[in-house]
Amino acid sequence: MRVLYFAWLRERIGAAQEELETSAATLADLVTELRGRSDGHALAFADLKGLRAAIDQELVSFDAALGDAREVAFFPPMTGG
Repeated sequence: MRVLYFAWLRERIGAAQEELETSAATLADLVTELRGRSDGHALAFADLKGLRAAIDQELVSFDAALGDAREVAFFPPMTGG
């Protein structure tokens, strides 16, 4: 699965994307796995209230099932204006 990081997540993690294999059933499970990858990951995922996520380019909540997802993206909330 490809995991994409945008904005300050990319800077904290030190990469715009990574490929990984996971046994996570939900997006929340994936976040738990990601937190353990590095200090940067732990910092980026410390507070989920400031994050949004998409599975295969569809906005989802953190309790969403991963299923056969090919891509997961994490980003800060979007603003209009």
